[in-house]
Amino acid sequence: MTYQEALDYISKQGRFAMKLGTERTRAILDRLGAPDQDMKGVLVAGTNGKGSTGACLTSILRAAGHNVGFMPKPHLISYTERIQVDGRPISERDFADALQGLIPTFDEVAEEMGRPTEFEMLTAMAVAYLAPRTDRLVCEVGLGGRLDATNALNLGVAVVTNVDLDHQKYLGDTIEEIAREKAAIIKQGNQVITGSQGPALQIVEESARRSSAQLWRLGEEIEVDAVPRGWDGFTIRVTGPGFDRVDLELPLLGDYQPSNAALAVAAAHVLDGVDDGAVRKGLASTRWPGRLQVIANRPRVILDGGHNPAALTKAGTALRRLIGSERLVVVFGMLRERDPQELFKALRTVRPDAVVFTDPASAAGHAHEPRMLASLYGAGSLAVQPASAALDRARELAGSDGNVLVCGSLYLVGEILSQSQTTRL
Repeated sequence: MTYQEALDYISKQGRFAMKLGTERTRAILDRLGAPDQDMKGVLVAGTNGKGSTGACLTSILRAAGHNVGFMPKPHLISYTERIQVDGRPISERDFADALQGLIPTFDEVAEEMGRPTEFEMLTAMAVAYLAPRTDRLVCEVGLGGRLDATNALNLGVAVVTNVDLDHQKYLGDTIEEIAREKAAIIKQGNQVITGSQGPALQIVEESARRSSAQLWRLGEEIEVDAVPRGWDGFTIRVTGPGFDRVDLELPLLGDYQPSNAALAVAAAHVLDGVDDGAVRKGLASTRWPGRLQVIANRPRVILDGGHNPAALTKAGTALRRLIGSERLVVVFGMLRERDPQELFKALRTVRPDAVVFTDPASAAGHAHEPRMLASLYGAGSLAVQPASAALDRARELAGSDGNVLVCGSLYLVGEILSQSQTTRL
């Protein structure tokens, strides 16, 4: 089986299709001898910040001397990014071999329980591949929590970053409903760490009590102080039960990143009691592509994959704080599953001077049509295809002293990031 054949096989039910539930994932893992049974690590759920928290935690654990498996979602450029060992994606050859070895098990489960989905197969394949190669696992939960394939795992520590409105079609129309879905990753006796607030925090607290889980809350048991360093990120201090980490350098941009880093520092402490040196080295070396990532200058080009109103608003506010009154042109694309008007409200908080609407080739047939988006948005917008041409037009509009923000869809961000790695912007 070639890598392309493996991709075709795992996604043949449709990249955008899903069947929620953990039963098939658990059945596959059990048939494989339950390779997850002895794995120790962290499940990370939440509306926003999961990837950044996971990246910070992975980097800290690696600095502490662990072999770390990381399962982020989704990928930006290559599907192999979804299975990582010590910061390196699985090779295409290993990806194909790992999948091919599991196909007989997938077929057995299909006969009894129906065909496994892409995400169920990916979860089982990642666990089977990572279990013999790593001693810690950081797993980003996909959609929600309760019915996500990754919730078949119990790694000992559960992190719920925050809760906001997103994926209401599957998770519910209120913060409380969505919080219940995400808090369902908490297993009996887990250590739980959360950045949730308000009614969402109450749901997490209730779930932790029912599961006899110890709970640390950001702003209560965990405190974080941050001093901005402009385009260099932040210097932060994180304190919690039994630890006080000071003068930590965090290179990630965005006012919300110190909170994500604090959750990671706390998780590393309860998981392994890592020392100051590992925390400092790990945070300082954290990289998380596609989140307020600067990929070019004159004009400055920034990528951000925030694709729900809360994430886009936070990223936009943080960016405006960095650029002040400098000119800003946005390149924007979005999937059909999202409401344009809701995202437009968030987009306008960025105060763009112009918006260039486009669509990513990797989401062909699943993205809103750019001309329709421009018509809905109104004055100051235009539609340009393909995405590379949209970026070129945005750079012209921004001028050499301006800024271009690419946002609205991780597929769009990934496409532009890939192009930037092969073509000098």
